[in-house]
Amino acid sequence: MKFLVTGLGNIGGEYHDTRHNIGFDVVDILAIKYEGKWSTDKLGDICTIKFKGRTLILLKPSTYMNLSGKAVHYWMQKEKVPLERLLIITDDIAFPIETQKLKKNGSAGGHNGLKSIEESLGTQQYPRLRFGVGNDFGRGRQVEFVLGKWDENDIPLLQKKIQQSIAIIESFVTLGLDRTMNIYNNKKVSLQEEKPKERKEKPQKEQKP
Repeated sequence: MKFLVTGLGNIGGEYHDTRHNIGFDVVDILAIKYEGKWSTDKLGDICTIKFKGRTLILLKPSTYMNLSGKAVHYWMQKEKVPLERLLIITDDIAFPIETQKLKKNGSAGGHNGLKSIEESLGTQQYPRLRFGVGNDFGRGRQVEFVLGKWDENDIPLLQKKIQQSIAIIESFVTLGLDRTMNIYNNKKVSLQEEKPKERKEKPQKEQKP
């Protein structure tokens, strides 16, 4: 069973560690976890890993963001991956940094990468993981914000959230889209440790002598 897991971003050193390249970062960490090796191929860098009997083809398009759909469409056709086994990982200013959402469809919302994928595939019906990057920018400064580097204060939370992204991907390819949405879509990432719930002991009945 094959899956095409595509992280969106822009090639070039100037785009490293920017909010817009979080898709690249997620698939990079996923490849490291499973000791995958990247190779440069047509329209992108490719890495193939195995997980619980599934084959995950990781893709980082080399087309730049606004032509991402060209790479996605090519590799779906080449590897014969159906639409329901495609997963796009993208930055999203609609969500705060603590949040990410797995969605089965939706509009591009002004995101050039998603817009290109929608045009190339001819549909909005494809799974995507929307990685919240926040929207702490002034009027007219959206491009500067998404192409900007992460704040140092965000890094610890960002690293924890990338690990959650990997858990979402692993769940998506094993449990499926709907079950994974139910498990993760209401989970916010926090640096505070959750306190274990106190177990209330039932009062023991007095034993008669």
